[in-house]
Amino acid sequence: MSFNLLKANFLKHTSLTDDELNSINHYYEERQVDKGEYILRQGDICRFEGFVTKGCFEISTTDSQGNERILYFAAQDWWVMEIDSFISQTSSELDIKAIEPSRLLVITKTDKEKLYQEVPKAERLFRVMSQRAVVAWQRRLIRNHTMTAEERYFHFLKTYPEISQRITNKQIASYLGITQEFVSKIRKKNLSRGK
Repeated sequence: MSFNLLKANFLKHTSLTDDELNSINHYYEERQVDKGEYILRQGDICRFEGFVTKGCFEISTTDSQGNERILYFAAQDWWVMEIDSFISQTSSELDIKAIEPSRLLVITKTDKEKLYQEVPKAERLFRVMSQRAVVAWQRRLIRNHTMTAEERYFHFLKTYPEISQRITNKQIASYLGITQEFVSKIRKKNLSRGK
């Protein structure tokens, strides 16, 4: 089942033969993760790229005052890693934690390079996916500079309904860069309007 999700994800981006798909699967290893378990801590080196097959992760950083800032969430059919640390094999600036019991398929940097040699289409595939991720980050930055906090909140609910149902007001607030009290206020105001 997990490998079927991975295959379907790849096939959304490019055509691959059964032999190529089987070669790709060969390089991935399944990992179970408990709720609250970190798969990466700030300061460690990210030695994997992961594809989430079940559950949900939060990817965050903590500032010098101890304030956690959530950068994004990764649920089923999403990719998760600390790209700078993974590529350069230097200390991570991020934490990656399961917020519910989760499973993912992981590949090491060494195996990813071997995969590129064995299945040349894989390199193009990951380049396309990386470009889409950069576009998503850019759109988020634009929203953060052009939308009000309330507009960002409703955009998040509309865009990620499956994630918004699984996380707390505190996590939503951290992701949006607003206070938990403001999120509660928005929710309360909209409940009173019957929304």
